[in-house]
Amino acid sequence: MNNAPEALGIVPPPGSRSTLAVRPITLTMRGPPGAGSDEAGNTKASRLVDRLREAILSGELTPGSKINLEIVRRQFDVSLSPLREALARLIALGLVELQDNRGYSVAPVSLSNLAEITRLRVEFESLALSAAIAAGDLKWESEVMRALHQMNGIARDPADPATLRAWEHAHRDFHMILLAGCAMPLLLNFCLMLHNLNDRYRRVFLIARGGDRNVAAEHSEIAQGAVARDSEYACASLRAHILRTGANLRTRLSDQLQP
Repeated sequence: MNNAPEALGIVPPPGSRSTLAVRPITLTMRGPPGAGSDEAGNTKASRLVDRLREAILSGELTPGSKINLEIVRRQFDVSLSPLREALARLIALGLVELQDNRGYSVAPVSLSNLAEITRLRVEFESLALSAAIAAGDLKWESEVMRALHQMNGIARDPADPATLRAWEHAHRDFHMILLAGCAMPLLLNFCLMLHNLNDRYRRVFLIARGGDRNVAAEHSEIAQGAVARDSEYACASLRAHILRTGANLRTRLSDQLQP
């Protein structure tokens, strides 16, 4: 099987300045023979969402690249219906775009986009954390500390992509569990969307460096402030954490991305 990005129908945009790496993708998804029910279609769409989202967040699918539906459909052995549903979900997450007469493409990246994501994360996540500290119960506190312990127990090795992926999943769980106590589903959805969008930039950075500072200590400060119900300290620590990540990413990627 040809695992090159072109085999997925991903066509790099002409004249793109981005040098984000495009790595081969191992495709393992195959639906059961004859599966044609709505349930089977929904399952395939969900699996497609997960696989394509991971490929986009990790940089395997180049930002701004066009997506050829027919090639992707054949490669994943699905009909157009679950594929279009999966792409619609990714559009809602801000990871895929659909333009008239141009079709689907992976959402582009830029320094201005990174700056906007960073600013919105600061505002939305601070709001969610403040509400979580006010409303979260003892179960929320224990879940926050469990997620922190699990994440800090994973050693990231730039030479071992599996460790980076494991940490990324644990990192996303920590941030979302931290905010979950706010009990505001719409706000949590916005925060998750912004976290995913930010992941595309940060994960490319982490692949090259394996982390730029002692983020374990930063996460611990945020979590401990939260469970101690010190909203001012916890929210200030979270804002500083997000802003430092944004500034470091901008410095790292300033010569690779459009303004």
